[in-house]
Amino acid sequence: MRKLISLLSLIAAVATPAAFAQSAPGKIYDVCWSHYTGWEPWAYADEKGLLKKWGAKYGIGIRLTLVNDYVESVNLYTAGKYQACAMTNMDALTIPAVGGVDSTALIVGDFSNGNDGIVIKNGKTVKDLKGKKVKLVQLSVSHYLLSRALTMNGMTEKDVTLVNTSDADIGALFLAEKTGAAVTWNPILLKVRNGKGVSMVFDSSKTPGEIIDMMVIRTDAPDALKKALTGAWYETMAAMSGSGKPAKDAIALMAAKAGGTVAEFEAQLKATAMFYKAAEAAKFTKSPKLKETMEFVRTFSFDKGLFGQGARTKDAVGIGFPDGSTLGNPKNVKLRFDATYMQLAADGKL
Repeated sequence: MRKLISLLSLIAAVATPAAFAQSAPGKIYDVCWSHYTGWEPWAYADEKGLLKKWGAKYGIGIRLTLVNDYVESVNLYTAGKYQACAMTNMDALTIPAVGGVDSTALIVGDFSNGNDGIVIKNGKTVKDLKGKKVKLVQLSVSHYLLSRALTMNGMTEKDVTLVNTSDADIGALFLAEKTGAAVTWNPILLKVRNGKGVSMVFDSSKTPGEIIDMMVIRTDAPDALKKALTGAWYETMAAMSGSGKPAKDAIALMAAKAGGTVAEFEAQLKATAMFYKAAEAAKFTKSPKLKETMEFVRTFSFDKGLFGQGARTKDAVGIGFPDGSTLGNPKNVKLRFDATYMQLAADGKL
């Protein structure tokens, strides 16, 4: 889930986004997603025919593809195979945007509110990380979370030793050792935090709104695709946040698609701040807090070399916001936060 990589190997593979600019009646558009609590609703929207329904309303077809490797899904989007892809705010900046693909955060679905955390053995606070080896997927949202935790506690990465560890191994390796620390995400976090002698000293609820999960689309993708995806998403949100059997069935389907139990999925949802209402998502996207978050994100990303060797400052890539303001180069805006379609959904105008 939600790993970061350098764009150096991808830049040459970027497809020309103009190829997706116009929609012919009945044209099929490819969209991808990968497993994560906040993205499982796309499986529901597909299986229940909501993507087909909303696509038909706007005279297009939508073909949804699950890509089991998250990084690969973002790479394929960047290279031009998909017109839209589920990804985080950080990855949207450091992969397609840095790679020159003009992209828009079409739907801001949720933010991690405890789904990502830092665990430690033989310690109770972030300051107890000093001198310890910390297992994590480097250059990932885990790395970002650790950086924020250290900064908020008057520390730096020089106070710890980073051990790059794959998400497949991190849980077992951490539990097997007598000391040390790890940064990871659910469902791994749910398992390791309850281990013997383990304390969770920091989680993403302490940096609310910073690890954002979105559906990102090529900026020049057709209006029909943007409206259809947004309509299908919020119909799904209404189903899963409702009451009674329909909501239970929706949660059960998503849990099954995620490969877990209903109880496990519901536990992960509790640590995920879902924007079930379009108005809530639009408000979040328009808020000044989002600019503060993206300032943290772009600073971290540039400092870690994720803008590529050619970037001399963190202003190399522009990030646009609904009020028309920009972080970075206003002549090179490649990541846009746009509340237009979420607001249309909120206003019942889709």
